[in-house]
Amino acid sequence: MSYMTRLITGATVAASLMSGVAMAEEDTIKIGVLHSLSGTMAISETTLKDTVLMLIDEQNKKGGLLGKKLEAVVVDPASDWPLFAEKARELLTVDKVDVIFGCWTSVSRKSVLPVLEELNGLLFYPVQYEGEESSKNVFYTGAAPNQQAIPAVDYFLNELGVQKFALLGTDYVYPRTTNNILTAYLKSKGIPESDIFVNYTPFGQSDWAKIVSDVKALGADGKKVGVISTINGDANIGFYKELAASGITAEQIPVVAFSVGEEELSGLGAGDLKNLVGQLAAWNYFESADTPENKAFIEQWHAFTGNPKRTTNDPMEATYIGFNMWVNAVEKAGTTDVDKVSEAMIGEEFPNLTGTTAKMLPNHHLTKPVLIGEIKEDGQFDIISQTEPVAGDAWTDFLPESAVLESDWATLKCGMYNTQTKTCVQLKSNY
Repeated sequence: MSYMTRLITGATVAASLMSGVAMAEEDTIKIGVLHSLSGTMAISETTLKDTVLMLIDEQNKKGGLLGKKLEAVVVDPASDWPLFAEKARELLTVDKVDVIFGCWTSVSRKSVLPVLEELNGLLFYPVQYEGEESSKNVFYTGAAPNQQAIPAVDYFLNELGVQKFALLGTDYVYPRTTNNILTAYLKSKGIPESDIFVNYTPFGQSDWAKIVSDVKALGADGKKVGVISTINGDANIGFYKELAASGITAEQIPVVAFSVGEEELSGLGAGDLKNLVGQLAAWNYFESADTPENKAFIEQWHAFTGNPKRTTNDPMEATYIGFNMWVNAVEKAGTTDVDKVSEAMIGEEFPNLTGTTAKMLPNHHLTKPVLIGEIKEDGQFDIISQTEPVAGDAWTDFLPESAVLESDWATLKCGMYNTQTKTCVQLKSNY
């Protein structure tokens, strides 16, 4: 074989190999998983990483999607908010993922948002949040304030007769914005500002003695005190342990939490849990929901993890709904193209795990039932209140600057449409 023949043959083989690599990549749909696997939020987010892996595995068993295998690309932003943006950029530009499932805290989501909008990426965000946002590049499958925070306050007012409110939160955007909304809402219900106590603590707060003592002192005048908790991550363990150490019962000072579910309670010992019996959480799902869909989901989770004691929780259900809606939208669109999938997502319906149906609205939020649960000794929740699905509201009616805004990506093609000026405001101005 001549040198020229060998050269041509070698080039042909190299081209063939490169073509094979390209074809292999084209035969794979990549899914970015952007959840903290270390740091203060790992207690909550690691489970969501595992949930996405389970859903990918299940979809691949069904034959994949559009004739292609789904491939997870897992990164660890390590509870570091700027690192979330870096990892999102890496997922979109280096790994070239088709969609991202991730974030927990609002500060991590807001860190990622400019990257998504710049690169036209797609994020499914599975956690309750403060609202006041609607991006064309995000689908919000967790609760907005009118699907969790406000119904919880109504329960305190109407069912428990709470007269004084302690709003305790971790010091970042979700608790601060939520508590601004709740303060305005409470005032509209006749609660004076002097009866609303607000306190913020850093991520990972461990010393709760002074704060719990201050909350206990609020009831010195005989008025019934209730705690609205937007405490996030592993700080919840210290907070609940201090409640137990202080001998505070649910009858004395009820607590309703927005970021404490089955996963967080599993970090408490049996003695601490016993002292928390009757304390509350407001979510859109509890593992104790008695439906065939939920039973099948729990069995699938235990089989995937190999651990029959591994709990499920609300953000897992939000991930499950979002993932399946995305799969259906991709099949409907016939492509993973972000714009076409986003268009197909609106109006998409999928059964939730509590017995009703979730629907994706033009504002990129879901319809979700509101559940109130009481903590039981086994770390599960007794569901004591459940509504029909409520439409998620991107912009609250209780802040004047937000009450005039509307989000509609189907007709108005806008996330911040001012109904008074009839103009679309740029969402980036809200960051």
